[in-house]
Amino acid sequence: MVVCVRASQCVGCRGFPCRDVDSKCYVVPDVELDPEEIKVVMISEAAPPVRRDYYYDASGDSVFQKTTLQAFEDAGLKAGSIWDLVEKGVYFTTAVKCGKTGYGVSAASIQECSKILEAELRLFPGALVYLLMGDVAIKALNYISKRSIGKYAVPSGSTYKIRKGEYFFGDKRVYPSYLQAGPAFFIEKSKRRMIEEDIRNALNVSGLS
Repeated sequence: MVVCVRASQCVGCRGFPCRDVDSKCYVVPDVELDPEEIKVVMISEAAPPVRRDYYYDASGDSVFQKTTLQAFEDAGLKAGSIWDLVEKGVYFTTAVKCGKTGYGVSAASIQECSKILEAELRLFPGALVYLLMGDVAIKALNYISKRSIGKYAVPSGSTYKIRKGEYFFGDKRVYPSYLQAGPAFFIEKSKRRMIEEDIRNALNVSGLS
């Protein structure tokens, strides 16, 4: 029997204790799916400042959707919509569930929100790969790893230097990469090429290529 889940009904924030994020932008994925079908979890930075720009916006025209579809197409997996990628076995979420109020997010807020992400990741035991899109996602998984096994899954250092390494969190392969969600994706061509390579590698490992 297939048991579908919605992350929004299983995990969430209580009390919204973080002071450097915008809780009005708070969002946890509200898409119903079979968790056993998910093979790749892509974790980006934070919720967008406008809800309609999130991954699962029904219009199909959100900023997160446009840039992410392009990133996967660059990597050789063309899809007509974000839903096509979900059906193939890719789940999309953010490390921080609220929106940013400034350029970055404090370590304290990332650590606090990593508790939600940790519970969310447990919903997908069959996932083979975690794609960490940007520093915030890398830090969030490292906080989870530190609590779980006493050490970071990904070493410290610039993404450019560490992304070539081979990392695991338990039995999940981990790929640290750059942020693909948002308009900056189209600006820095060198980062776009590295994102393409990281996604392609993740798809090969997961068998989704």
